[in-house]
Amino acid sequence: MPELPDVEGFREVLMTCGRQRCVTDVEVRDTGVLRGVSAQRFRRGLKGRRLGEGWRHGKWLFVPVDDGGRVLVWHFGMTGSLRCCAPDEPLAPHDRIVLTLDDSRHLRYRDQRKLQGVQLADDAQVARITDGLGPDALTLSGAELRKLLSGRRRAIKSALMDQSVIAGLGNLLCDEILWRARVAPRTPARDLSDPRFGVSTRGWAGSLRHPCAPGACHRVVPGSPGTGTTASRHVLAAGGPCARTASADAARSGAPSAGNERSDRSPVSERQWDDGRRHKATAVRGSRCESGAVPPL
Repeated sequence: MPELPDVEGFREVLMTCGRQRCVTDVEVRDTGVLRGVSAQRFRRGLKGRRLGEGWRHGKWLFVPVDDGGRVLVWHFGMTGSLRCCAPDEPLAPHDRIVLTLDDSRHLRYRDQRKLQGVQLADDAQVARITDGLGPDALTLSGAELRKLLSGRRRAIKSALMDQSVIAGLGNLLCDEILWRARVAPRTPARDLSDPRFGVSTRGWAGSLRHPCAPGACHRVVPGSPGTGTTASRHVLAAGGPCARTASADAARSGAPSAGNERSDRSPVSERQWDDGRRHKATAVRGSRCESGAVPPL
Protein backbone atom coordinates (compact mmCIF):
# COMPACT_ATOMS: atom_id res chain seq x y z
CA MET A 1 0.00 0.00 0.00
CA PRO A 2 1.44 3.43 -0.92
CA GLU A 3 2.47 5.32 2.19
CA LEU A 4 4.05 8.69 2.87
CA PRO A 5 7.38 7.95 1.12
CA ASP A 6 5.56 6.54 -1.91
CA VAL A 7 3.29 9.57 -2.23
CA GLU A 8 6.26 11.87 -1.80
CA GLY A 9 7.85 9.94 -4.65
CA PHE A 10 4.72 10.42 -6.78
CA ARG A 11 4.90 14.13 -6.05
CA GLU A 12 8.48 14.12 -7.33
CA VAL A 13 7.32 12.28 -10.47
CA LEU A 14 4.67 14.93 -10.96
CA MET A 15 7.14 17.78 -10.42
CA THR A 16 9.66 16.26 -12.82
CA CYS A 17 7.17 15.36 -15.51
CA GLY A 18 4.21 17.71 -15.19
CA ARG A 19 4.98 20.91 -13.31
CA GLN A 20 4.00 23.95 -15.37
CA ARG A 21 3.13 21.65 -18.27
CA CYS A 22 -0.10 22.15 -20.14
CA VAL A 23 -2.47 19.20 -20.44
CA THR A 24 -3.25 18.78 -24.13
CA ASP A 25 -5.38 15.66 -23.88
CA VAL A 26 -7.18 13.67 -21.19
CA GLU A 27 -8.05 10.01 -21.62
CA VAL A 28 -10.22 8.43 -18.95
CA ARG A 29 -9.82 4.73 -19.64
CA ASP A 30 -11.79 3.64 -16.57
CA THR A 31 -14.35 5.89 -14.87
CA GLY A 32 -14.18 3.63 -11.81
CA VAL A 33 -11.28 5.67 -10.43
CA LEU A 34 -13.09 9.02 -10.65
CA ARG A 35 -14.53 10.34 -7.40
CA GLY A 36 -17.30 12.92 -7.43
CA VAL A 37 -16.74 13.98 -11.02
CA SER A 38 -17.90 12.68 -14.40
CA ALA A 39 -15.44 11.79 -17.12
CA GLN A 40 -16.73 14.66 -19.25
CA ARG A 41 -16.32 17.22 -16.49
CA PHE A 42 -12.92 15.81 -15.59
CA ARG A 43 -11.71 16.23 -19.18
CA ARG A 44 -13.19 19.70 -19.45
CA GLY A 45 -11.58 20.78 -16.20
CA LEU A 46 -8.08 19.66 -17.20
CA LYS A 47 -7.72 19.92 -20.97
CA GLY A 48 -5.82 23.05 -21.92
CA ARG A 49 -4.94 23.74 -18.27
CA ARG A 50 -1.48 24.04 -16.80
CA LEU A 51 -0.46 21.95 -13.79
CA GLY A 52 0.91 23.85 -10.81
CA GLU A 53 3.14 23.00 -7.87
CA GLY A 54 2.00 19.76 -6.27
CA TRP A 55 1.88 19.38 -2.52
CA ARG A 56 1.27 16.44 -0.22
CA HIS A 57 -0.51 15.98 3.07
CA GLY A 58 -0.26 12.48 4.46
CA LYS A 59 -1.16 10.04 1.71
CA TRP A 60 -2.98 12.67 -0.38
CA LEU A 61 -1.46 14.51 -3.33
CA PHE A 62 -2.88 17.89 -4.39
CA VAL A 63 -2.10 19.56 -7.71
CA PRO A 64 -3.59 23.00 -8.46
CA VAL A 65 -4.54 23.74 -12.06
CA ASP A 66 -4.24 27.20 -13.52
CA ASP A 67 -7.92 28.10 -13.60
CA GLY A 68 -7.42 29.36 -10.08
CA GLY A 69 -10.18 27.38 -8.43
CA ARG A 70 -9.60 23.70 -9.13
CA VAL A 71 -7.26 21.17 -7.60
CA LEU A 72 -6.45 17.74 -8.98
CA VAL A 73 -6.57 15.41 -5.96
CA TRP A 74 -5.03 11.94 -5.91
CA HIS A 75 -5.37 9.21 -3.32
CA PHE A 76 -3.54 6.04 -4.28
CA GLY A 77 -5.44 3.55 -2.14
CA MET A 78 -3.70 0.19 -1.96
CA THR A 79 -2.33 -0.17 -5.49
CA GLY A 80 -2.25 3.25 -7.14
CA SER A 81 0.80 4.92 -8.64
CA LEU A 82 1.70 7.86 -10.84
CA ARG A 83 3.98 7.23 -13.82
CA CYS A 84 5.75 9.49 -16.29
CA CYS A 85 5.90 7.68 -19.63
CA ALA A 86 7.08 8.30 -23.16
CA PRO A 87 4.22 8.54 -25.66
CA ASP A 88 5.30 5.36 -27.43
CA GLU A 89 5.42 3.30 -24.25
CA PRO A 90 2.67 0.68 -24.35
CA LEU A 91 -0.23 1.21 -22.00
CA ALA A 92 -0.35 -1.12 -19.01
CA PRO A 93 -3.56 -3.06 -18.29
CA HIS A 94 -4.21 -0.98 -15.18
CA ASP A 95 -3.49 2.49 -16.59
CA ARG A 96 -6.80 4.16 -15.71
CA ILE A 97 -6.14 7.81 -16.62
CA VAL A 98 -3.67 9.22 -19.14
CA LEU A 99 -2.81 12.93 -19.24
CA THR A 100 -0.93 13.96 -22.37
CA LEU A 101 1.35 16.94 -21.73
CA ASP A 102 2.57 19.64 -24.10
CA ASP A 103 5.95 17.91 -24.45
CA SER A 104 4.12 14.74 -25.60
CA ARG A 105 4.94 12.79 -22.44
CA HIS A 106 2.21 10.98 -20.56
CA LEU A 107 1.33 11.25 -16.90
CA ARG A 108 -0.43 7.97 -16.17
CA TYR A 109 -2.45 6.96 -13.14
CA ARG A 110 -2.11 3.22 -12.69
CA ASP A 111 -4.26 1.35 -10.18
CA GLN A 112 -5.08 -2.33 -10.07
CA ARG A 113 -7.72 -2.45 -7.34
CA LYS A 114 -9.29 1.02 -7.68
CA LEU A 115 -10.03 1.41 -3.97
CA GLN A 116 -9.44 5.15 -4.09
CA GLY A 117 -8.86 7.41 -7.08
CA VAL A 118 -8.83 10.90 -8.52
CA GLN A 119 -11.08 13.92 -8.11
CA LEU A 120 -11.25 17.49 -9.31
CA ALA A 121 -11.95 19.55 -6.22
CA ASP A 122 -12.45 23.17 -5.28
CA ASP A 123 -10.83 24.85 -2.29
CA ALA A 124 -13.72 23.99 0.03
CA GLN A 125 -13.53 20.31 -0.87
CA VAL A 126 -9.76 20.30 -0.32
CA ALA A 127 -10.30 21.92 3.09
CA ARG A 128 -12.78 19.20 4.05
CA ILE A 129 -10.23 16.53 3.16
CA THR A 130 -7.37 18.09 5.08
CA ASP A 131 -9.55 19.03 8.08
CA GLY A 132 -10.20 15.33 8.64
CA LEU A 133 -6.49 14.55 8.78
CA GLY A 134 -3.98 14.91 11.57
CA PRO A 135 -0.72 16.79 11.06
CA ASP A 136 1.53 15.44 8.35
CA ALA A 137 3.97 12.95 9.85
CA LEU A 138 7.02 14.65 8.31
CA THR A 139 6.22 17.92 10.10
CA LEU A 140 6.25 16.46 13.62
CA SER A 141 9.17 16.62 16.03
CA GLY A 142 9.66 14.03 18.75
CA ALA A 143 8.25 16.39 21.37
CA GLU A 144 5.18 17.10 19.24
CA LEU A 145 4.66 13.39 18.70
CA ARG A 146 4.82 12.72 22.44
CA LYS A 147 2.29 15.48 23.12
CA LEU A 148 -0.02 14.23 20.38
CA LEU A 149 -0.03 10.68 21.73
CA SER A 150 -0.11 11.47 25.45
CA GLY A 151 -3.16 10.11 27.20
CA ARG A 152 -4.11 7.72 24.42
CA ARG A 153 -4.73 4.20 25.70
CA ARG A 154 -4.67 2.45 22.36
CA ALA A 155 -1.63 0.57 21.10
CA ILE A 156 1.11 2.75 19.67
CA LYS A 157 0.95 1.18 16.21
CA SER A 158 -2.81 1.66 16.00
CA ALA A 159 -2.45 5.32 17.03
CA LEU A 160 0.30 5.96 14.49
CA MET A 161 -1.77 4.45 11.68
CA ASP A 162 -4.86 6.55 12.48
CA GLN A 163 -4.88 9.21 9.75
CA SER A 164 -6.97 11.56 11.90
CA VAL A 165 -4.16 11.52 14.48
CA ILE A 166 -1.09 11.54 12.23
CA ALA A 167 -1.37 11.64 8.44
CA GLY A 168 0.82 9.59 6.17
CA LEU A 169 1.84 6.46 8.06
CA GLY A 170 0.80 2.98 7.03
CA ASN A 171 1.44 -0.56 8.15
CA LEU A 172 4.93 -1.05 6.79
CA LEU A 173 6.30 2.37 7.73
CA CYS A 174 4.91 2.08 11.27
CA ASP A 175 6.65 -1.27 11.63
CA GLU A 176 9.89 0.27 10.39
CA ILE A 177 9.65 3.23 12.78
CA LEU A 178 8.83 1.03 15.78
CA TRP A 179 11.57 -1.42 14.87
CA ARG A 180 14.14 1.37 14.78
CA ALA A 181 12.78 2.90 17.97
CA ARG A 182 12.82 -0.51 19.72
CA VAL A 183 9.16 -0.17 20.77
CA ALA A 184 6.73 -3.10 20.57
CA PRO A 185 3.62 -2.36 18.45
CA ARG A 186 1.25 -3.19 21.34
CA THR A 187 2.83 -0.70 23.74
CA PRO A 188 0.16 1.79 24.92
CA ALA A 189 0.70 5.12 23.16
CA ARG A 190 0.53 7.05 26.42
CA ASP A 191 3.62 5.17 27.64
CA LEU A 192 5.74 7.26 25.28
CA SER A 193 5.60 9.99 27.93
CA ASP A 194 7.71 7.71 30.12
CA PRO A 195 11.34 8.88 30.25
CA ARG A 196 12.44 5.41 29.17
CA PHE A 197 11.00 6.14 25.73
CA GLY A 198 12.85 9.43 25.31
CA VAL A 199 15.25 7.82 22.88
CA SER A 200 12.31 6.66 20.78
CA THR A 201 10.76 10.09 20.36
CA ARG A 202 14.11 11.82 19.91
CA GLY A 203 14.80 9.50 17.02
CA TRP A 204 11.38 10.05 15.44
CA ALA A 205 12.40 12.65 12.86
CA GLY A 206 15.44 10.71 11.69
CA SER A 207 13.55 7.44 11.47
CA LEU A 208 10.74 9.00 9.49
CA ARG A 209 12.86 11.07 7.15
CA HIS A 210 15.21 8.17 6.45
CA PRO A 211 12.85 6.45 3.98
CA CYS A 212 12.48 9.71 2.01
CA ALA A 213 16.20 10.45 1.82
CA PRO A 214 18.26 9.78 -1.32
CA GLY A 215 19.69 6.28 -1.18
CA ALA A 216 17.37 5.16 1.60
CA CYS A 217 15.67 1.78 1.75
CA HIS A 218 12.11 3.06 1.20
CA ARG A 219 11.94 4.94 -2.04
CA VAL A 220 9.71 4.98 -5.05
CA VAL A 221 11.18 3.55 -8.20
CA PRO A 222 8.82 4.79 -10.92
CA GLY A 223 8.19 2.25 -13.64
CA SER A 224 9.51 -0.71 -11.67
CA PRO A 225 8.35 -4.02 -13.08
CA GLY A 226 5.76 -5.90 -11.09
CA THR A 227 2.08 -6.56 -10.75
CA GLY A 228 1.16 -3.03 -9.78
CA THR A 229 0.50 -3.87 -6.14
CA THR A 230 2.63 -0.88 -5.13
CA ALA A 231 5.03 1.56 -6.69
CA SER A 232 7.32 1.28 -3.70
CA ARG A 233 10.35 -0.94 -3.96
CA HIS A 234 12.25 -1.37 -0.73
CA VAL A 235 15.73 -1.23 -2.15
CA LEU A 236 18.84 -2.31 -0.33
CA ALA A 237 21.41 0.46 -0.40
CA ALA A 238 25.06 -0.23 -1.02
CA GLY A 239 25.66 -0.70 2.69
CA GLY A 240 24.44 -4.29 2.61
CA PRO A 241 21.88 -6.16 4.70
CA CYS A 242 20.36 -4.85 7.88
CA ALA A 243 22.75 -5.56 10.75
CA ARG A 244 19.98 -5.85 13.34
CA THR A 245 17.93 -8.36 11.40
CA ALA A 246 21.07 -10.34 10.61
CA SER A 247 21.83 -10.36 14.32
CA ALA A 248 18.27 -11.42 15.12
CA ASP A 249 18.39 -14.22 12.58
CA ALA A 250 21.64 -15.46 14.09
CA ALA A 251 20.17 -15.32 17.59
CA ARG A 252 17.05 -17.19 16.51
CA SER A 253 19.13 -19.94 14.94
CA GLY A 254 21.34 -20.18 18.03
CA ALA A 255 24.47 -18.98 16.26
CA PRO A 256 26.72 -16.45 18.02
CA SER A 257 26.33 -12.87 16.82
CA ALA A 258 28.59 -9.93 17.54
CA GLY A 259 26.94 -7.27 19.67
CA ASN A 260 24.01 -9.42 20.68
CA GLU A 261 24.60 -9.29 24.40
CA ARG A 262 21.68 -9.61 26.77
CA SER A 263 22.70 -6.42 28.57
CA ASP A 264 21.40 -4.33 25.65
CA ARG A 265 17.70 -4.34 26.42
CA SER A 266 14.96 -2.27 24.87
CA PRO A 267 12.40 -0.59 27.20
CA VAL A 268 9.85 -3.27 26.34
CA SER A 269 9.80 -6.85 27.50
CA GLU A 270 11.40 -9.65 25.52
CA ARG A 271 7.95 -11.17 24.93
CA GLN A 272 6.61 -7.86 23.60
CA TRP A 273 9.64 -7.45 21.38
CA ASP A 274 9.16 -10.94 20.01
CA ASP A 275 5.48 -10.21 19.27
CA GLY A 276 6.34 -6.94 17.57
CA ARG A 277 9.19 -8.31 15.50
CA ARG A 278 7.18 -11.28 14.25
CA HIS A 279 4.24 -9.01 13.46
CA LYS A 280 5.99 -7.67 10.36
CA ALA A 281 9.34 -9.40 10.18
CA THR A 282 9.06 -9.89 6.45
CA ALA A 283 8.63 -6.17 5.91
CA VAL A 284 11.72 -5.05 7.79
CA ARG A 285 14.02 -7.90 6.82
CA GLY A 286 14.57 -6.53 3.33
CA SER A 287 15.30 -2.97 4.33
CA ARG A 288 18.44 -1.24 5.41
CA CYS A 289 18.40 -0.01 8.97
CA GLU A 290 20.72 1.27 11.61
CA SER A 291 23.08 -1.27 13.14
CA GLY A 292 22.70 -2.23 16.76
CA ALA A 293 21.99 -5.20 18.97
CA VAL A 294 18.61 -6.83 19.30
CA PRO A 295 17.42 -8.62 22.43
CA PRO A 296 17.68 -12.42 22.10
CA LEU A 297 14.49 -14.00 20.81
